[in-house]
Amino acid sequence: MVLQKGLLCVLVCVLCFSGFICDVKGEERVVEGVVRIDGSRPIAVTDENFICATVEFWPPEKCDFGSCAWGNSSLLNLDLNNSVLFNAVKAFSPLRIRLGGILQDRLIYQTDRTEECKPFVYNTSQLFNYTLGCLSLDRWDELNSFFTRSRAIFTFGLNALNGKTVEEGNTSFGPANATLVAKGSWDYSNAESFIRYTVNKGYDVFAWALGNELGGIAIDLFVDADQYARDTIALCRLVREIYRAKIRAPQVMAPDDLLEPDWFQKYLEKSQGSLNIISQHIYNLGAAIPLRILQNLLNETGTSAVGWIGESGGAYNNGRDGVTNTFVLSFWYLDILGMAATYDTKVFCRQTLVGGYYGLLDTATFLPNPDYFSALLWHRLMGKHVLRTRFEGSSKIRAYAHCAKNPHGVVVLLINLDGNTTAEAKLSLFENDDGERLFDSRKEYHLTPLEGNIQSKTVLLNGKPLIFDSSGAIPIMKPVEVFGSGPVNVSPHSIVFVHISNFTFKACPSFGVGVP
Repeated sequence: MVLQKGLLCVLVCVLCFSGFICDVKGEERVVEGVVRIDGSRPIAVTDENFICATVEFWPPEKCDFGSCAWGNSSLLNLDLNNSVLFNAVKAFSPLRIRLGGILQDRLIYQTDRTEECKPFVYNTSQLFNYTLGCLSLDRWDELNSFFTRSRAIFTFGLNALNGKTVEEGNTSFGPANATLVAKGSWDYSNAESFIRYTVNKGYDVFAWALGNELGGIAIDLFVDADQYARDTIALCRLVREIYRAKIRAPQVMAPDDLLEPDWFQKYLEKSQGSLNIISQHIYNLGAAIPLRILQNLLNETGTSAVGWIGESGGAYNNGRDGVTNTFVLSFWYLDILGMAATYDTKVFCRQTLVGGYYGLLDTATFLPNPDYFSALLWHRLMGKHVLRTRFEGSSKIRAYAHCAKNPHGVVVLLINLDGNTTAEAKLSLFENDDGERLFDSRKEYHLTPLEGNIQSKTVLLNGKPLIFDSSGAIPIMKPVEVFGSGPVNVSPHSIVFVHISNFTFKACPSFGVGVP
């Protein structure tokens, strides 16, 4: 309970410095403001499927601060026959899933069904406190069947430590300076057999990734940027060779690290031509400085690789029960999604789909936490073209706008971080050369916590609880239709998606449809 209250205080304080949730409940006020959107051109373009979630390998014995938060959420033991899990993933059609995490660098792949395949076992004398674990061919078949049926798009993280020797040492990178250094070239023989099996079975992998948190800001173990680049080049050559007869080869992704600019710049320069996706991890609960730095590095090095957030859950080390799995985290989650999109981030992977206390789904029941519905609404409504947006009237209103995903129009996201103030937000839709235009109707999706409690695990859509039924079917997410072009009413501590389908901008692909 002390940890839960402590993290909530940290969350409130950090976000308060950014204009977040600074007020406790008191006398309600009303503030008038204007949402200004420049629709002359997009300021960034995300992937069509921007929303992503991770699934890890942690066994049930993974415990921190006296709490064991992972249950049966590992890729090795996740119940793939659970209807709630299946429906939650299929609702996105498709959901991007990143498979990996710290223990991917302790994983070996079964290459023959006669081989013994042992699970991870907790052992403090071993690297990352676990023995080597094994992914069986049967389990890999089951996972791919699930991904195909649920229409998921997945990226798989390979073990980057095979063949390396781990020595005592240190590095200047990282807040605590890693005390272990991995040296030597990557031995890809086990990965090669695994990839060839995957190809022979016809499984569709979007990207093969290499390693997890082994460079950048080193936490436990460090790999030099030059060596990591050489290993990435080896993976690129391997993928090209194995998929040479295929119409499409998977992309190559790395390094899935916390950002350290000097290390990342050297790695980008040395791995030129071998990398499709440069991925970083963020646990910030605040400003988006790492997003801006990565985009600057991509521009400076001239790489063709695009930027992903490969992992972000707000608070690391499992998150905190009662905080990172409640409505309050939706303020952070949707705000950082909006910021990441403006910095041309192509994909944003939430830690986790299930597992820990920061999952989109509850670890024990697979029932959705509030952020699941935030992610689903973003996925269904927000298109890939990002528009420059600002809110005038209060520093506690966040505003983002994208061209609509389907079928056309504009979607505005408004986040009210103030617990005492209702915002009346006028949508001043304009283009540089044409000035303000009016629209005659819109659809609104208002998200609020049950009974106004921001630590509630139940979210209301337009006043009605979003609850899975007994068969595991997701609830219908119906908007309210508002006629006229009056202001949007954004209640205290609430989130609103506004879809204006009979209006569009020059920046949007559907320009000309429904424009007066």
